Amino acid sequence: MNPERDGQTPGNDVAGVVLAGGLSSRLGQEKALLRVHGQEHPDLLRRTHNLLTALLPRCWVACRPDRPRPGYDCIFDQVEGLGPFSGVHAALRAAAERGFAAVLALSCDLPFMDEATLRRLLTARETAPAGRLLTTFCQRETGFIEALTAVYEVAALPLFDAALAHGERKLSRIIPQERQERIFYSQTEALPFFNINYPADLELVRRLLAAL
Repeated sequence: MNPERDGQTPGNDVAGVVLAGGLSSRLGQEKALLRVHGQEHPDLLRRTHNLLTALLPRCWVACRPDRPRPGYDCIFDQVEGLGPFSGVHAALRAAAERGFAAVLALSCDLPFMDEATLRRLLTARETAPAGRLLTTFCQRETGFIEALTAVYEVAALPLFDAALAHGERKLSRIIPQERQERIFYSQTEALPFFNINYPADLELVRRLLAAL
């Protein structure tokens, strides 16, 4: 257990950030505004924001300066065109300025994400050995890590600054594996991490929801 966090409620030193700065060009429509659960339910941006605000003391929405999200506490990409990297980097800077120790980054296009999965993430971060800079999920069969459902420590900021200087923007490559806390899951447990990128993904989500 990390002695610096022992005795704290999981998440009370963590800020949330919804990653909502994408262009949704592959989908052909604004994914953050989709109401896949029905018109009477929140859109994906609001749903994701609600998940984080239920668990954390502060939540931001990371977006592009030319496309702010009205009604949300927005932070903006410092460098555009770098994908989710820019949102996480900006959130870490905001967290450092406001006294948070870490940021839980969550993509806005995960229609099956749930509170139990996020609580599991926060608990793993709380009990991780000292020195871990990233807590995330890892699919056992493939080794793929869920970099868009992850807790990044503010102490990782120098690594993000170095990555920016060297043109590295892939989140999974920024923090060395030995400084990652990984929660392993199987492909049969992968539904919370299903994301919408293409029209076929959206159609599959609608079919799955209709079957539930």
